[in-house]
Amino acid sequence: MVNKKSWLQAVRAGRQRFAAGIDVSSQNVRLVVLSQRARGALHLEYMSTVPLAAGAMAGTEIVDRQAVGRALRDAFADLPRVCATHVLRCAMAVPASATLTTTVPLTRLAAQSDCDEEDGGVALAGLAPAVMGEAERIAGLERHALAVDWYVDETRSPVRSVKIAATARQHLEARIESAATAGISLSAIDGEPHAALRALRYAASRELDPNEPYAAVWVGTDGVYGWSVVDGASVGEMRYPAPEHTDLADALRDLVQGGEVDCALIGGDIGLLDGVGFSLADMGDVLGCSVLPFECALLASHARTLDDALLHEPAGAVAFGLALRGVLE
Repeated sequence: MVNKKSWLQAVRAGRQRFAAGIDVSSQNVRLVVLSQRARGALHLEYMSTVPLAAGAMAGTEIVDRQAVGRALRDAFADLPRVCATHVLRCAMAVPASATLTTTVPLTRLAAQSDCDEEDGGVALAGLAPAVMGEAERIAGLERHALAVDWYVDETRSPVRSVKIAATARQHLEARIESAATAGISLSAIDGEPHAALRALRYAASRELDPNEPYAAVWVGTDGVYGWSVVDGASVGEMRYPAPEHTDLADALRDLVQGGEVDCALIGGDIGLLDGVGFSLADMGDVLGCSVLPFECALLASHARTLDDALLHEPAGAVAFGLALRGVLE
């Protein structure tokens, strides 16, 4: 006779999704693992940061794949048993400087693909040829030389859209091979800025009022990226350095275009702002609002023992955003 209680526990356990976000930067590997039960809250299961050996990276390019693989093994070494016993969707980011992205209305891609609608939505499998065509257009490369990732952005907006990220296949192959040496299979890639934006959006949903306009800012090794968000939708974006901006303050003012934001959320390597003579206080002055650094601590459970320094590290935004995508898709 089947034990009803144990059967229910197994069913519930099977409905729990686990995902890992892996951020390989110029100096270390960051890992964030999240979980979510069906229609339930997200949980932060695990975090780890492992330094990379000297010479493993040249800027954001992987030079020594074996060294990166060793760092990945170390990052996953203390993974909790509950994570190791579930299917773990792993995603890794590609540097912003090597990634081209675009947003296309879903209806436009559907028309190009001659897709029929199913249950009120487009049959997404049929969109692939149109997506690849858009990727070739923005990258200027033929599809066989490209690695392309795309998904339907369900963020509340008047028009459903498709986010497309494309990079030269060599960048993806370097990450796949490095992960494989650590016994890790990647299920997705994403551009660093978009992964960070996903994390900042989630933080805003937890910390700000639903209709509160805000700015999301991410500081990466190749620059500062910003988005202005109103009613849950991005209404503007910027990147610095860029020819159209004289300095970072000018870029931030252009981002909000004279409008008011109630708060700015910032993630990434905030220390890099020192290189352009800028601070969080300066950002608050320019935008005329308070500035909140991103923290993974907003998901931490008191029942879990995690490094307090990592929980409050704004640089965890990319890894968090990658893991977030894995549990929500």
